Amino acid sequence: MAGKKAKGGKRAPAKKRTAVKASKTARKSAAGKPSRTPVKKAAGVVKKVARTAKKAAAKVVRPAKSRKRPAAKKPSRTKDGRPPNWPALSPYMTVRDAAASVAFYEAAFGFKVEGELMRDDSGQIMHAGMRLGDACIMFAPQGMDPQMRAPVEVGGGFGLSLYVYVADVDALAARALRAGADLQQAPADQFWGDRIAIFVDPDGYHWTFATHVGEFDASKAPH
Repeated sequence: MAGKKAKGGKRAPAKKRTAVKASKTARKSAAGKPSRTPVKKAAGVVKKVARTAKKAAAKVVRPAKSRKRPAAKKPSRTKDGRPPNWPALSPYMTVRDAAASVAFYEAAFGFKVEGELMRDDSGQIMHAGMRLGDACIMFAPQGMDPQMRAPVEVGGGFGLSLYVYVADVDALAARALRAGADLQQAPADQFWGDRIAIFVDPDGYHWTFATHVGEFDASKAPH
């Protein structure tokens, strides 16, 4: 591209052209034309203020997070549907007085209450669960089921004996006698290898307590 020509038709030297351009730029700045750098800084500040205001507005307008209700707690149970630490089979007995039965089974046989005693509005026990080792029983008072009665209420007789293994049947028998249990048979060895003692409780239930002491001996079996 041809440069500007100096007076007389001749082209001005390159150095002179650069000096003239620099002089014009200086005059424009002196005349008050703002440089581009301060403008960019001001624009950045404006954008930053706008972003801050937008965030503040979002915090004010944003609805509060709704609290999720905790999921209902699933009942604790084993894979086969049992409550933890409870056997699959346990006798459910009908007694005349549940509170008296709780006291008797604890004093005479060593059972302990398992879980909570369920009571009605008057405070009467309507259901109880008790445990001796891994043997468990449950019972309720008469009236809960009109068809159920304690054995002593229907004339006695035994169609069932609750058979419970214990570590020392002689010690248990002595304890039961002190608590007033009705002894039917004192501790004695049996041909099938157990040493047993038999009691009847106040509601007429038949209890056999046993300690395994030997092996089956067919020669001692009744003929």
